[in-house]
Amino acid sequence: MRRVLKLVATAISVWFAAWILPGIEVASFWMALWVGIVLGLFNVVLKPILTVISFPLILLTFGLFLLVIYAVLLSLASDLITGFTVETFWDAIWGSIIISIISALLEPRNPPPTPPDGTPLMVDEH
Repeated sequence: MRRVLKLVATAISVWFAAWILPGIEVASFWMALWVGIVLGLFNVVLKPILTVISFPLILLTFGLFLLVIYAVLLSLASDLITGFTVETFWDAIWGSIIISIISALLEPRNPPPTPPDGTPLMVDEH
């Protein structure tokens, strides 16, 4: 269930980025779902490889190069999916920023654990 919610959050983020940025276009919300699936697969398969390869650049830029990696993945998804276009690399950079922020806000959080009886956990301060 959690993965489905993350997928929907990514699709909403892609849809919102396409609504905000004139250089990103999505044909329909169903295409945004496909983009979410492809980006999820890219994040599992390609992003770790690109992160390891570009680790020195990530350190030198204090992590900002990760936005470039995500922009490359977004552009690659645009090349693979008809109905989803990213016109320029700067659109991909801004799109990756918007998608990251909106996805982080929409993704489900883990609630604090509660015991089976429903009483809140007490912390012993000794």
